[in-house]
Amino acid sequence: MLDIALAAGVSPETLRKIETGRVATPAFPTVAAIADVLGLSLDAVWADMACHDRTSGGARNRRDRSRRVAS
Repeated sequence: MLDIALAAGVSPETLRKIETGRVATPAFPTVAAIADVLGLSLDAVWADMACHDRTSGGARNRRDRSRRVAS
């Protein structure tokens, strides 16, 4: 996680807060930088969020997914 945070230009604590949902709406440039480091397109991130929001519970599931990404 440290490597991802530093490569994205955010602090490890900020990344932890995003992953655990303590930062409910991270700034777009932060999301874009993290996605870039993880090799994800913003289109793919958006599609994944939209799909999961429609099918099963919204923000809570985004927090669960972010925990899986960090593992």
